[in-house]
Amino acid sequence: MNSFHRISGRGLIAYGHDIVMAAVSFGLSLYLRLGDDIIYYSGEHVLQAGIVFTVICAIVFWMSGLYRGVWRYASLDDLWAITRSVTMAVLIFLLVMFLWTRFVNVPRSLIPINWFVLMALLGGPRFFYRLFKDRRLDLSNGTFQGQRIAVLLVGAGDGAELFIRALRQTADANYRVVGIVSERPDRVGRQIHGVEVIGTADDVAGAVEKLKAKGMPPQRLVLTKDDMDGARVRALLDQANALGMTLARLPRLTDFRSGVSDKVEVRPIAVEDLLGRPQTALDRAAMARLIEGRRVLVTGAGGSIGGELVRQVSEFKPAEIGLLDHSEHALYVVDRETAERYPELPRRAVIADVRDRERLTQIFKEIRPELVFHAAALKHVPLVEDNVIEGAATNVLGTVNVADLAHGTGAKAMVLISTDKAVNPTSVMGATKRIAESYCQALDLRRGGTRFVTVRFGNVLGSTGSVVPLFQQQLAKGGPLTVTHPDMTRYFMTVREAVELVLQASALGIGADAGNGRRDGKIFVLEMGEPIRIMDLADQMIRLAGFKPGRDVKIEVIGPRPGEKLFEEVFHGSEAPVPTECPGVLLAAPRAGDARELAAAIAELREACRRGDRGRVLALIRRLVPEYHQERAVAVRAASV
Repeated sequence: MNSFHRISGRGLIAYGHDIVMAAVSFGLSLYLRLGDDIIYYSGEHVLQAGIVFTVICAIVFWMSGLYRGVWRYASLDDLWAITRSVTMAVLIFLLVMFLWTRFVNVPRSLIPINWFVLMALLGGPRFFYRLFKDRRLDLSNGTFQGQRIAVLLVGAGDGAELFIRALRQTADANYRVVGIVSERPDRVGRQIHGVEVIGTADDVAGAVEKLKAKGMPPQRLVLTKDDMDGARVRALLDQANALGMTLARLPRLTDFRSGVSDKVEVRPIAVEDLLGRPQTALDRAAMARLIEGRRVLVTGAGGSIGGELVRQVSEFKPAEIGLLDHSEHALYVVDRETAERYPELPRRAVIADVRDRERLTQIFKEIRPELVFHAAALKHVPLVEDNVIEGAATNVLGTVNVADLAHGTGAKAMVLISTDKAVNPTSVMGATKRIAESYCQALDLRRGGTRFVTVRFGNVLGSTGSVVPLFQQQLAKGGPLTVTHPDMTRYFMTVREAVELVLQASALGIGADAGNGRRDGKIFVLEMGEPIRIMDLADQMIRLAGFKPGRDVKIEVIGPRPGEKLFEEVFHGSEAPVPTECPGVLLAAPRAGDARELAAAIAELREACRRGDRGRVLALIRRLVPEYHQERAVAVRAASV
């Protein structure tokens, strides 16, 4: 009786339908087998056999769980369940009739005929019902199928299949799929749920012309893959704009629910989609071994990189995490987020400036971190140019303080977050980060105690001071978008990808065994892909916002800012890049100077900062970073004005 209550009212109707179909199938199968000769068989015996068959079917169907599904979503799984149930019922009937009458009252060939007939009578109505529901005209709100937004899908894979299926199960869907283009030429001409793959992704224009000839011009191009290469997305954006179409993408596959769907919506293409690259395979087990059960301290925890480090480190279940930042508000935000997402994780939020050695000493003694991720830095190039002493004090002396205390309190490792601006720097910011790199390299080359790992990468999308948020703010005001030089390029990656690769590089550097496996003093450099022209980025962001560059929103060239250069580099000429076992992470050979000379110069730098001697600070920076040439930036700026 419990099973009875677990089946819904519609399930009971379906159960009654199947019992009637079982009875009908027996009579129909007998007639198909005997035709008019059926009059020669005893009506009483035929009726008894029919009742026995119907009762057996009723019991088998009830026990098989056929009525927990929904006819609207009948699928191959339902067909398989019907096949099992019908086969079992027919075999049981065969056994009962053989034991009861030796099967002399009805023809034995009835069995296979009845199997096929009952399969058709049970499966047919289910799939006709689904076909009717999925292919109906949508009259629920007075909108016919033809008035929905016509979309052309890019990609003939799982995403396209799920999207088309979800649309057919959604009463008020805003879209109708009129065609598909595939990255795989072998799929052209095939169909997904009745929608034809009409061309390849390289010839969107040809596919659109075919659809126009059929009277189904698409209005929107929709990407169906999560990990499409950024260069391909940019090319598709160009094609869509040339054809007068907009570009969008599907939700992630994990956003599709089985069963009754929510209203299906596509989402706009984001800047991350234009600049993204295929996902790098990561060794998450190595990251877990590095972090799990250890005390971790993140400096600059309130920043974009520091905050993402906190999120990802927390996923690997450290014993405790320390959040350090000098900004009260930024620290409050990341501390509250961590408390909400990881309530069981012990944590400490401390307000401190990495330049304050005495305060840092107290913090390190209290937390005694085993892993230190040093993301605190001043990174706005023009601001640091105008505030040389503050930049040197934070980026150099702050790093020295953290590194010395990590070593002094017995930390297993310290990871320095560096920048591509440290390579052949033309800015104070880049030069001070290069000194920080040199200091950590020198400490790591001592081959003892704390490991010092330096990770270098380029611009992070959405980080404070990044060009992307600036462009978004300018777009919100109607423009213009300001570009410092028409030929300026930059490397970009998302903050999540950057931090994932930082953790991967940290696991590679810290997890290496002593001896041949060690990578003493080497810098881990994240593979940044191809540099992006800032002018192209501005153009694409305007088009993504639905405007025409130059007509609706202008782009103005304002000349490079102090300290900027036209292009960034991730390797110095003397740093021969070496691949690692992890795709996306490279090694740069060490070029650290003499540790004693470096320590003496940094002591001088500390004293010059204390006195506020800007000239002396700049002189020491030039001495410590011979390749630093501020006039290079000035020359570039002058040439562009």
